[in-house]
Amino acid sequence: MADGSRYRPCTATAGHVLNVELHGGPIIAAERRLEIAGMTCASCVARVERALRAVPGVVSASVNLATETATVAIVDADPATTQAATAALIAAVEHSGYDARPVATGAPDEAAVARRSAADRAERGHVLAAALLSLPLLLPMLGLPFGWHLMLPAGVQLALATPVQFWLGARFYRAGWRALAAGAGNMDLLVAIGTSAAYGLSVWAMLSAAPGGPMTALYFEASAVVITLVLLGKWLETRARRGTALALRQLRALAPERVRLLREGAEVDVPLAAVARGEVVVVRPGERVAIDGTVLEGSSEVDESLVTGESVPVSVSAGARVIGGSMNGQGRILVETGATAAEGTLEQIARLVEHAQASKAPIQRVVDQVAEWFVPVVVVVALATAVAWSLVGAGLEVSVLRAVAVLVIACPCALGLATPAALVAGTGAAARAGILIRDAEALEQAAAIRCVAFDKTGTLTEGRPTLVASVAFEVPMPEGLALAASLQQGSEHVLARAIVAAAAAARAPLQPVSEALATPGLGITGSVGGRRLALGSGRYLAGAHLDISAAAAWLESQAASGRTVALLAQLSEPPRLLAGFAFADTPRATAAAAVSALRAAGIECVLLTGDHQRSAQALAAVVGIERVHASLLPEDKLRIIGELRTAGGAVAMVGDGINDAPALAAADLGIAMGSGTDVAMAAAGIVLVRGDPWAVVGALDIARRTRNRIRSNLFFATAYNLAGVPLAALGVLTPVVAGAAMALSSVSVVTNALLLTRWRPQPPPPEARVR
Repeated sequence: MADGSRYRPCTATAGHVLNVELHGGPIIAAERRLEIAGMTCASCVARVERALRAVPGVVSASVNLATETATVAIVDADPATTQAATAALIAAVEHSGYDARPVATGAPDEAAVARRSAADRAERGHVLAAALLSLPLLLPMLGLPFGWHLMLPAGVQLALATPVQFWLGARFYRAGWRALAAGAGNMDLLVAIGTSAAYGLSVWAMLSAAPGGPMTALYFEASAVVITLVLLGKWLETRARRGTALALRQLRALAPERVRLLREGAEVDVPLAAVARGEVVVVRPGERVAIDGTVLEGSSEVDESLVTGESVPVSVSAGARVIGGSMNGQGRILVETGATAAEGTLEQIARLVEHAQASKAPIQRVVDQVAEWFVPVVVVVALATAVAWSLVGAGLEVSVLRAVAVLVIACPCALGLATPAALVAGTGAAARAGILIRDAEALEQAAAIRCVAFDKTGTLTEGRPTLVASVAFEVPMPEGLALAASLQQGSEHVLARAIVAAAAAARAPLQPVSEALATPGLGITGSVGGRRLALGSGRYLAGAHLDISAAAAWLESQAASGRTVALLAQLSEPPRLLAGFAFADTPRATAAAAVSALRAAGIECVLLTGDHQRSAQALAAVVGIERVHASLLPEDKLRIIGELRTAGGAVAMVGDGINDAPALAAADLGIAMGSGTDVAMAAAGIVLVRGDPWAVVGALDIARRTRNRIRSNLFFATAYNLAGVPLAALGVLTPVVAGAAMALSSVSVVTNALLLTRWRPQPPPPEARVR
């Protein structure tokens, strides 16, 4: 079970049920997320993953060094055994030499914040103490260019170096010993061996020196300064890593801690976590909306930019939906909650970002495999260096120092941080712009896209079609409209909502519907008033052996105007065509700009729609798409996605409906509109919160930038080790310089990744907007 089999979560929520494919068959698993403390390099990651995968029932385990978390999928996880399963995972981590605890959901509690602050203060204090103790040991080196001889007595050097080595450096001994006990090695082991060798060599030189003779060369400064530099590098690295998660913390901070509920006519102040569905929240001017819901009373403008990335405030009034975390404008509104705080959009976004940041890019798995063997190889190289220098007559001191330099500079910290640091920064920046990247694999796929297939309704159009024309064939139009609306009253399809709204405006009476059966992408059948009815496309009714020739001319004229049409027919005896309805939808303002930008980047754009060919061609002409496939069923979209992939290059599918879900799952990358269905979003690798086609351009841009940042990080980290180890072995680098270079490499990799946090999506050019 612990063979690293492939699994794909259907939700990013920690602790929720996952769909798992194990050896080709679907099973049910649950996700557990743990905080891991004590990891220092990529070899630590590999060891923790190996320990977690050895736990019975574990399908897969992924450990992220940048976020210091582990994501584990457990087979057949019964809620009643959740605590036992989590305890087994924690025990496995602790047995491998690290500390673990379950990841807290929601915003960090006060205890966690206090714990983090205390740890940061302690770390800063250790760095300062190490610097103060090590600086005097560096005085001879600093004064030598000026002709100053500031060598301290041997006893003073010993007194200064000893607390650095065994008090401030104790962590390296503890972690290194744990690694050895687990049959592995890590960065701490390299530091412990290297500094101990330099310290031990100095003590031996002191003890073996002739009384009253000249002072023997000592190397206390090498051991002390290396420990100081490593501590400094880890402190700076930790602070930088926390900066990569800033977007996530800012996102969760949007939710107010307390809200005002309207209960029995009075306003009651309660904690956010205590608010249930269906309660009425009072949102005053200038306050944030606490939870997703529907406006019951009042009107205002709501700024959703920090949640969706959309900078233009949205006007809301009774009946409008609002998102938790958005900022209310000048009006007082009453909002009926449609979710709890744990179920709202804000928390779902945060969980998606957490899941993406904790996931592992495919290239990182290769890095982890290399890191498992890296430390033992480095130890062998260091021993070989010492032996080689001894054989050429360099003496014990020089041989040991050369080996120490190899051990210190070879620490694989930068290699382990190269990918996860960039991933955390990139996904955080994308989330700020309303682009939710589900996992690292989706990000890597997005960077390689060469063709984007768009759905039509709700993707390139607003998805709010209205009934603009109708025709009566066998029944008067008021009756035809009432029958069609009665048939569609339980449907969530955009055309169904349009026809029900039209019936309500015409005050057409609705009748109960029974035996309703919808066929995605085609139409719906059901019984209304004792009659078996069908409403759908001409293709749908023709497939039911109905003669639709009487509607041919009307269908052609409506399609020529770019309208979507639906026909109402009676299936029960006698079968006959009753009425026709035409709907118009408005192209999204940024659709043409998005298509133009993608084509300019060398990405082909294709339109896949179940709509009539003439309607599809009309929209394609407006937004600039040349290749159109129309009158498609869901399986047709699936087939065409396969053909596009076979033709060459990675393919992305952008959609929002249930009928798009198969194509979204089959494409190399599925991109779902946040305004679409839950099924579509579950099948996609990227979710666009505000449902804007221009966000597709931003998603592919941040994906490419993140991939490039990962590659540059891996190049520099690998080049650093490949160049540094030979230079240290040849004696070009001293242990002190090697320690400084090692610390600098880790900090530079994280800093390079942090540049991604400055990314902002470019706005679409005004002249390219559809008007």
